[in-house]
Amino acid sequence: MAGSVTDVGIHAMEVYFPRLFVDQTELELFDGASAGKYTVGLGQMQMGFCADHEDVQSIMLTVTAKLMEKHNIDPKSVGFLAVGTETIVDKSKSVKTQLMQLFPGNGDIEGVDVTNACFGGTQAVFHAVDWVYANVDGSRENRWALAVMGDIAVYDKGPARCTGGAGAVALLIGPNAPLVFDRGLRAVHMQSVYDFYKPRMTSEYPVVDGALSVQSYLSALDACYQLYGAKYAKITNGKHPDLSNFAAVLFHSPYARLVQKSLGRLAFHDFVSGRHSHLSSLDQLSAFRGTPLNATYGDKSFEKAVLTASEQLFRAKTDPSLLFARRIGNMYTGSLYGGLCSLLLTQSPSELVGRRLLLFSYGSGSAAAIFSLSVSTDASRLQGLLQSAKEAAYRLDHRVKASPKQFARALEMREQLLGKAPYQPHALCMDDNDGEGMMHFPLFPDTFYLTQIDEKFRRRYERSTNVQQNGH
Repeated sequence: MAGSVTDVGIHAMEVYFPRLFVDQTELELFDGASAGKYTVGLGQMQMGFCADHEDVQSIMLTVTAKLMEKHNIDPKSVGFLAVGTETIVDKSKSVKTQLMQLFPGNGDIEGVDVTNACFGGTQAVFHAVDWVYANVDGSRENRWALAVMGDIAVYDKGPARCTGGAGAVALLIGPNAPLVFDRGLRAVHMQSVYDFYKPRMTSEYPVVDGALSVQSYLSALDACYQLYGAKYAKITNGKHPDLSNFAAVLFHSPYARLVQKSLGRLAFHDFVSGRHSHLSSLDQLSAFRGTPLNATYGDKSFEKAVLTASEQLFRAKTDPSLLFARRIGNMYTGSLYGGLCSLLLTQSPSELVGRRLLLFSYGSGSAAAIFSLSVSTDASRLQGLLQSAKEAAYRLDHRVKASPKQFARALEMREQLLGKAPYQPHALCMDDNDGEGMMHFPLFPDTFYLTQIDEKFRRRYERSTNVQQNGH
């Protein structure tokens, strides 16, 4: 890492998700929902979930340890670590401090937790990039930065429960990277809105205004794309971008159908700006040319028009990034970066090298940003990232399917966990014949898990070896 600090970005990536998942088609039937409501209406296939022996700290420990081990990162070579999460287990002690057990002999690591719904992960990434530019000089300071993000997304019984998920992502940030964060091209939009929030300290479940949440997401997207275009033009002598300039367009994904609608909105912006050679069915868009953007939210005829005009664009530039989102669900802060891993897995490096990727991050409340990554012109530099993506895909195909009833039982366990001390996770103690043939709650090998909460609410963790059933 010696030398001048340029091209700060992502050198390595690790993705973690739980071993258990529920099938969305089966969940539709279990919930009494109409056939296709979750799978077609939302575009979801499966949803990962955790029982009560995994919490946000255990999944962050797992993903961070695996990143460092796979890439032979010396704990003393890390100078910054920020965590993005909205899954809070302590109102004072940060998850980052829990991760410090992975860095023996190195207390000189800047960074703490960042919290704002699903946006905290992106802000942690921005902090990591900025720390490298501000501190690394190749002589006095030449250490790595880490950004770790993840959540366990759960909802109370009702229509939103199917939009949960769980997972974590760790990024290794440094100079001369194969995926470079473009400087001067962060377009941010912040506002105060009560679309999704968690005011109840005794519950993991959020308060959600579904319609307002979608509108807030889309209005932030509109604002960020317009601002990104203005900043892009400023640094390129007046050249305005459109979606054809990017090898891929990635989004934070609460559910896949919203992502498809979001790309359609960006396509509409391109159309209005006169940059539409990459679009089809322009006559349908023409009917909305003079319509104020705030009048299009929730307009089904508008949605149909933009979806039709952008369908081929979606298949080429965005759909490849949705593999994990469709099969894991919403990882909250990790969602966008799971999309990046999916893209690397499903797109040929030859289609990405030397190109830009456009990314949209959103967190309710709300905080949002559009930014871009430039891909190295040397395809060989992507091999490490591609290998990590392939390993994640292998794990994805070797998970254990649980029944919707077992999924509901796991969430009941998590409800019992809150505010209890002392506490031992039920998932570690369950009998093979638990009344209705309740399965154990298996973990992947080398996964950190919660073993107990003592009488002073201190959490204890161990690491599995080849755990197939209970952790002991």
